[in-house]
Amino acid sequence: MIKKFWMPVWVIVLTGLFTAASAQADRWQQKVIYEMDVTMDVVKNQYKGTQKLHYTNNSPDTLERVFYHLFNNAFQPNSMMDVRSRTIADPDRRVGERIKNLGPDEIGSLEITTLKMNGKPVRFEHVETILEVDLLDPILPGSTVIFDMDFEGQAPLQVRRSGRDNAEGIRYSMAQWYPKMAAYDRRGWHANPYIGREFYGNFGDFDVKITIDKTYILGGTGYLQNANEIGYGYEDKGVKVKPVSGATHTWHFIAPNVHDFVWAADPKYTHEKVQMENGPMVHFLYVKSEKTEENWSKLKGYTTAAIQYMSEHSGKYPYDQYSVIQGGDGGMEYPMATLITGNRNLRSLVGVTVHELIHSWYYGVLGFNESSEPWLDEGFTTWGTSVVMDAVFEKDPGFVQEGNYRSYFRLAKSGNEEPLTTHGDHYNLNSAYGAATYTKGAVFIEQMTYLIGKENFDKAMLRLWNEWKFKHPTGIDVVRVMEKESGLELDWFYDYFIGSTKTIDYGVKAVEADGNNTKITLERIGLMPMPLDVVVTYQDGSQEMVYMPLVIQRGSKPEEAGKPKRILTQRWPWTDYSTEVSIGRPISDIKSVEIDPSMRLADINRENNKQEVSVDIPKK
Repeated sequence: MIKKFWMPVWVIVLTGLFTAASAQADRWQQKVIYEMDVTMDVVKNQYKGTQKLHYTNNSPDTLERVFYHLFNNAFQPNSMMDVRSRTIADPDRRVGERIKNLGPDEIGSLEITTLKMNGKPVRFEHVETILEVDLLDPILPGSTVIFDMDFEGQAPLQVRRSGRDNAEGIRYSMAQWYPKMAAYDRRGWHANPYIGREFYGNFGDFDVKITIDKTYILGGTGYLQNANEIGYGYEDKGVKVKPVSGATHTWHFIAPNVHDFVWAADPKYTHEKVQMENGPMVHFLYVKSEKTEENWSKLKGYTTAAIQYMSEHSGKYPYDQYSVIQGGDGGMEYPMATLITGNRNLRSLVGVTVHELIHSWYYGVLGFNESSEPWLDEGFTTWGTSVVMDAVFEKDPGFVQEGNYRSYFRLAKSGNEEPLTTHGDHYNLNSAYGAATYTKGAVFIEQMTYLIGKENFDKAMLRLWNEWKFKHPTGIDVVRVMEKESGLELDWFYDYFIGSTKTIDYGVKAVEADGNNTKITLERIGLMPMPLDVVVTYQDGSQEMVYMPLVIQRGSKPEEAGKPKRILTQRWPWTDYSTEVSIGRPISDIKSVEIDPSMRLADINRENNKQEVSVDIPKK
């Protein structure tokens, strides 16, 4: 079926106002409605377009200026992205000095030729990847204005994420291609120049028409409205598509309630699709070859299984389509779509698809700010990738998150770690950014299961989805959901693990006889406090747990299924660097004492976490 989602503008505007009013009590968000008509010249790799933007100011502020992102302008010699890529100590191999060497017909560009607000011309200035706009009339709180613009651009030779003629020969990966209104929220404008990291935008509705050579096959964000005219596998079953007399097709897409729009195009694409039961139509667009045919055929089952798993455990995928498209420079997420390089072995192909797909829940629907809180989006997604790959591709015989923990430990010991509150563009090293945002972010999520218990965590994940989808939650909002579901106080955990680089290190200092009892001495060596699960293993193989919550968490997690029975709960003030625990059994009964055998506690030195008990028992 062709999806028809267009509605009168006034209906959408009212819907946007209602959505903003019904969000979290202390929150609001701007509403955008884009109407764009673009024509692509596939010989010159240039495009011209018009954009009508309905912009609703749901903030309490009067806006005197607005800002647009012009991402393509980053791909020009001496741009901020170029300079940063050449001067950072560990350049991204995909960029390096490539931008510096682009010729006039290879650079990216995006230029506004005319811009009006409510029919009146406004003053604007191109400042590399940002358009600064001074308004003649302010935008008052609660009001909607209309911006009309003409723009023209050139798709760069593919360097980073977007462009033409990527390493696998895909003609167009059109990401970050249009003038995009910068986000404005309670922190003000987010008019960050495009240096290399990721994105943050307003939720809204897109009506996009793309006119291009009729031999090209497109895929991307949204629902194709004229599928029975276009064909190429998009048409309804049984429909015979009439040939087009001219040289071009105009593809018409509608995308409701998304914060970006991506498309890709190539005349060599094979388009295949799978309709999920109680789920979206999943499109696969790739260039069929000996390198791709078998693996992309298998990819279909893994992709739909991953969507099903995520929908059950993290919230139902809310759109009616998802597209997996060969393109880009590796893997990158967009609403309803991903661009991935496709000449991969099966595990790599499934892994990158699963990772980018999971972004659809966090970047795509919850709308985490990938720029100022990249750890939040990448952390949830990296954590989820390990979980979902274990569920649908290959069972991990050990601790599923072990690789993420190892990566974080290397970072913590490297001397290059920075707090996760660092803006994505401002990390000193690319390697430190990656290890921090991806793997330390994932460790933060897994440790939350340790702090509040797996059952509470699973409930909190669905609560997060139901309360915050389409509302741009922050890291603090995530922690508050975990607090509400568990009844615990967790602000200290955020402050330490996100706001600092302090590390966790606990040890079992001594296990000693104390009459008919056993005395265990525990010590905190690291600067970050955490609650402890201390497992006592007896000579007969049975196990029991001593649970030591921090005083500052103001409560205890419930006992967890599959974990040893809890025999003692003893609170630990974080100011005390050691404490003693008394077990009501003789030391001769005890085989070992270990802190957190589950491995979820991110203890950077596990060598002191376990002490075997060796006791000479007199022979009878």
